Formats: sequence, C-alpha cells, structure tokens
Amino acid sequence: MRFGRIILGLLVIGGVGGWFLASPRPLSDAAVAGVTGDAGHGEQVFWAAGCASCHMAPGATGEAQLVLAGGQRFATAFGTFVAPNISPDPAQGIGGWSFAQFASAVQSGVSPGGEHYYPVFPYAAYAKATLQDVADLKAYLDTLPPSPAPSQPHQVAFPFNIRASLGGWKLLFAGSDWAMPGNLTPTEARGRYIAEALAHCGECHTPRNALGGLDVSRWMGGAPNPSGQGRIPNVTPAKLTWSAEEIETYLTSGFTPDYEPAGGEMVHVVENMGHLPEADRAAIAAYLKRLAPVE
Repeated sequence: MRFGRIILGLLVIGGVGGWFLASPRPLSDAAVAGVTGDAGHGEQVFWAAGCASCHMAPGATGEAQLVLAGGQRFATAFGTFVAPNISPDPAQGIGGWSFAQFASAVQSGVSPGGEHYYPVFPYAAYAKATLQDVADLKAYLDTLPPSPAPSQPHQVAFPFNIRASLGGWKLLFAGSDWAMPGNLTPTEARGRYIAEALAHCGECHTPRNALGGLDVSRWMGGAPNPSGQGRIPNVTPAKLTWSAEEIETYLTSGFTPDYEPAGGEMVHVVENMGHLPEADRAAIAAYLKRLAPVE
C-alpha cells in the first residue's frame, strides 16, 4: 500500500513537472523594457525573414504583397495550415499587440492568449535572432497597410490539434543553438545569422524526423517537400558545387550558372534576397560553402 502511494506520488510530481516544463513561456514586459524599433532597418529584417512570402494574400503581386492579410494554405503531413493576418489591423491583425506579445510569438511561439503556436511558424529559427532585430521588424510591420480580413483556422486533426503537446515538441526541438557551430569569419557568421535565424533556410532544406523536428545531423541536406510534391534540394557542398560568386549571382538574379531560372518557392526567396545589401547575399554564399557536406 505504502509503495503504491509512493509510485502515485511520483507520477503526480512527474506530471506536474512535465506540465510546468511544457507550459507556454511568453516574454515579460520587463524582458523587453527599453528596446525600441527602427522601421528603416526593420524593412531589411522583413525581407530577410520572408514575411510577405507566407502572409500576403493568395496570388498577391506588386505592392499588394505588403498587405499581410494571410490566407495562404500550406499542406503538410500533420494537416493544412493557413497563414494568419499579421497586418497592423487592430482587430484582425497584430496592430493591438504589445512588443512583448509580438516578441513572444516570434521567438517563443506563444500567442497573446497564452497558447503554443504550431511550428509551421518558424519560431524555432527566429529564436536565434537578436531582440533588436525583432523590435525593428515590429516597427516596420506597423507601417504597412492594415487588412480587415479575419484569419482562417488551421485544418489539423487529432492528435495534432492538441496544442498543449507542442510544449513537449519545443523542449525537444526548439533550441537556440546554431546548427553550424565553430569559428567563422565575420562574413560567414553574418551568413549563418541570416540563413539560420532570419531566412530560416533549414526549415525547408533539412529533413525532419517522425515528430517534425529537424534532423540537424543532416543540416541543409535536402528534404521531401511538405506538400508531397517533389524534393527540396541538398544545398551543402556535397551537391551544391557552385562557387560562392555563382551562389551570390543566383540569389541576386534567380538564374543558375546554366542560366536556368529559379522555380517554386525559391522565386519568392530570390525576390526577398534582392532587397538585401549585396554584402548579405555574399555572406549567405560564404556560409553555404562552409556547411558540412551531406551525402
């Protein structure tokens, strides 16, 4: 009897401890106190992070891409996710969010209501960004046109619709360590920051395990397309044999060394990279050349 009570007590303690560790952890106002944003620099963060590529309305072109009304659908093995409205509309968008709420969403994956966000929102990558860049991004987003379009619900079936379980996923896969550690040159380090944190390149180019976590041992080694159509290429030196200059040219023009145009989602990526300084595109190229080859 006594042994049974001990086991029960341990289970209760373990359950409470697990619940505590997996509970949402938003940033406090004190954690962001004194941080103010620069919208001018925030525009560069915006393009590097590819915000419009996911959050513009389906089919938007030109200036309409800056109306972040949401609505694009992303099919995965876990369900279909719909990008939300992140325009500065105070009712349907994020115009009413404090900076602490915004930073909590972007870097901790926690909503203003205290729920876990699904990791289709790449907060695991954005967690590596500086808080200043996040503040600058918020300042720029606040200058964009508001949209009254309501966000649409995701289409996710049981058990993946249990958001509480995402706390455990974060404990397993949402760290802030660099995927490629080591002593890097300032140019390579800048490229790593853009590629791993802001542009979240690994989210597409790295294979995932059964739980949807990135297999960092095969970082940037190519992966099945989440939609089930085709494969996203291996961009480590094992397969991407272009020179750094050729990679930079591709990120600038969208044309490979064989003059083939970029296709699929890379069209948007190249458009986004075109808004960055030339030095940033060169930095990404230098980073890619330093990656460990994945055969």
